[in-house]
Amino acid sequence: MIRYCLLAIIGFAGGAIVAAGVFSFITLLGVVNRLASKTSTAKHIILYENMVILGGILGNTWFIYQWDLPFGVLGLIPYGLFSGIFIGCQAMALAEVLNVIPVFAKRIKIKYGMPYIVASIAIGKAVGAFLQLYVWR
Repeated sequence: MIRYCLLAIIGFAGGAIVAAGVFSFITLLGVVNRLASKTSTAKHIILYENMVILGGILGNTWFIYQWDLPFGVLGLIPYGLFSGIFIGCQAMALAEVLNVIPVFAKRIKIKYGMPYIVASIAIGKAVGAFLQLYVWR
């Protein structure tokens, strides 16, 4: 019995550490702050942060307990859309934090068309993900 209690405590502590790392990564990237500033809704920043935390909690419990959500294909469409938006924002924020795009643009001496290059990267990632999931199984 003591062994199981110890395992539960270790598992909970490990999960808390991993969750703290993920949320600190999201905070480091500034995804929530950047989206709030770009959409001029900074007054709702606490709501955004609470929704990120709630999404993490619900996502983890959904994954652990493997709940069946009876939303069907119509529920899968908005889920995929919002997941894709979040992952895209996170990927672009990571690229921005690491200054990958500005350094690349400076090295190859690009002066015009950066919005088109960034949009092309995003479209390429979306097409690649689509091909990987639905064509190249």
